[in-house]
Amino acid sequence: MRLEAEVSKESLPPRRYCDQAATSWPKPPEVVAAWQAAAVELGVAPGRGSYREAVEGATLVERARRAWAELLGDVDPQRIAMPATATLGLNIALHGLLKSGDHVITTAADHNATLRPLAWLAERGVIEMTVVPCDSAGRVDPQAIAEGWRSSTRLVACSHGSNVTGVVQPAAEIAEVAHERGGLVVLDAAQTAGLVPVAADLIADVLVAPAHKWLLSPHGNACLWCREGVEPEPLLQGGTGSLSDTMAMPEAFAARHEVGTGDLAAAAGWGAAAAWAAAQRVENLEPHAVSRQLASACREQLEQIDGVRVLGADEGLPIVSFLVEHYAPAEVAAALEMAAGVQVRSGFHCAAQVHRWLSTPEGTVRASFGPFNTAEDCQALIETVASLVAVA
Repeated sequence: MRLEAEVSKESLPPRRYCDQAATSWPKPPEVVAAWQAAAVELGVAPGRGSYREAVEGATLVERARRAWAELLGDVDPQRIAMPATATLGLNIALHGLLKSGDHVITTAADHNATLRPLAWLAERGVIEMTVVPCDSAGRVDPQAIAEGWRSSTRLVACSHGSNVTGVVQPAAEIAEVAHERGGLVVLDAAQTAGLVPVAADLIADVLVAPAHKWLLSPHGNACLWCREGVEPEPLLQGGTGSLSDTMAMPEAFAARHEVGTGDLAAAAGWGAAAAWAAAQRVENLEPHAVSRQLASACREQLEQIDGVRVLGADEGLPIVSFLVEHYAPAEVAAALEMAAGVQVRSGFHCAAQVHRWLSTPEGTVRASFGPFNTAEDCQALIETVASLVAVA
């Protein structure tokens, strides 16, 4: 059965956004207000001047840096750079640390933000890479890392949580395997930052995360943390607002990897998002308690529908991937939006390798829930899927 998705916005039901794993929406009002104030009222290049607004902008940036440091377990804020995206952060780390002849281990559960930079280097003969398998839930066995190790292995690059199945990888065990053998761990925390407590210095040597997903911040701000002594060569060179009288790049970690004018509004939004989450916890409210409850309810109800296959396991990440018999994932996604306004993602989710192990050659339908989703969103999804099964 083929469903047509090309319809006008006016003909669709009210929007029910369930694609939080791609980016969070809506943002807390405090976050939007901080983002708007920085863009409209300050409107400066932070740190590029000594006038009041430029200094205030620089203060907002450093506040955002400290918020990242606190999130990662009170690490040194000066070991955190804030690239515009997590993908850029991973490229800085991988291109900046790897040398000719190095071997890298990565996993089938990883995102293209990790896999494509590594494939690029491997195709050009710079490195060799091994992609270790995962199980049918998307989970990686640390023993597979050990078995893939070579004398030339430089680092392990892996995702902390699967953006397809929601499984959280055993990062501490993977780090132990790597560190026992003298290697490094580059961890992509895109799907766990804001959901899973992260003590960066216990599970990684390099950690990268975006602010716009579960941290509920606007696009344009991410985190690249490297432990002391792990010093990637800068991917980009240019103006940093400091030591401008020399053509050499600064030695300070943050300045070395923050080239050009940063997104002040995004940094302000991230600082406000961190403050919002902290205020929630002061009130004994877990920011993503609703997210997890809705995902668990959605998973449980989908599993009760004959003809629906649910992937992964209820691991705590508010991600539910599933398939509906007789329908392609894109058809299910189109039907959900047209019939109920439920917006989900379909396809490979920029993580094509994992689908070999999930036996999902067309990808999956992925619903992901945030703190502002409702039980009605979940119910609309369930009822629409049930109706698809009924008419198949």
